[in-house]
Amino acid sequence: MAPRPPKKPSWVIEKERARRAGAAETVWLFGLHAVRDALLNPARERLRLIVTRNAADRLAAEIAASGMEPEIADARKFPAPIDPQSVHQGAALEVAPLDWGSLSELCAPRGQAPLVLLLDRVTDPHNVGAMLRSAEVFGARAVIAPHRHSAPETGALAKTASGALERQPYLRVQNLATAMTALQEMGYLILGLDGEAEQTLASGIAAGAGRPLALALGAEGPGLRELTRKTCDLLVRIPFAGDFGSLNVSNAAAIGLFAASER
Repeated sequence: MAPRPPKKPSWVIEKERARRAGAAETVWLFGLHAVRDALLNPARERLRLIVTRNAADRLAAEIAASGMEPEIADARKFPAPIDPQSVHQGAALEVAPLDWGSLSELCAPRGQAPLVLLLDRVTDPHNVGAMLRSAEVFGARAVIAPHRHSAPETGALAKTASGALERQPYLRVQNLATAMTALQEMGYLILGLDGEAEQTLASGIAAGAGRPLALALGAEGPGLRELTRKTCDLLVRIPFAGDFGSLNVSNAAAIGLFAASER
């Protein structure tokens, strides 16, 4: 009788379970804007659509274009597995996360001077959703965040992004500092926003004239981590009119993106 294979340690079993769960992970998008744009996105793998009769009427053209067969639900007993407090507007769509490709594919300059946004442990989905909207408006090539300790692709993020999640690349990387070094090797100048910096945002942007530019922002409160700060080429601040001032991180991103887009 052949000997039994050695029993796997519990930590190995848990790691394998987590890997399988991650591979099978899907996302529930909700809200008319988020669902509409996902239905129209050919890059989206769409799995299940639940709508009320009213939402089905409002999304009739997009549902027809997608080729999906919707499940009509009672608004009072909406069966999608989302937070009951979510403002779903009678529409929920189960999808696979988007695959935006590699950093080099997305951010290679190709004779241009692109703009990207780097997020260092910004975990609030509402902030990230708002920054995706700003990134799309001001023409950023990508929004880049670490895979861990960042806001994942969720229904709340998609709803705040109001459709931008379907169009604005949101790339989550294994190591942010490594990604920053790769950008620098492509010719990017990386500006880290820091309220204590000596240089202003305007002077930092001027220093990068003609070059690809990346803006790095940290979470509210802690700001940029030490390694992220050291990897930046310059630290810059948004000047305030008074002695004291502070901005929500999504507002700071919008100001930085606007200023950089005016180069």
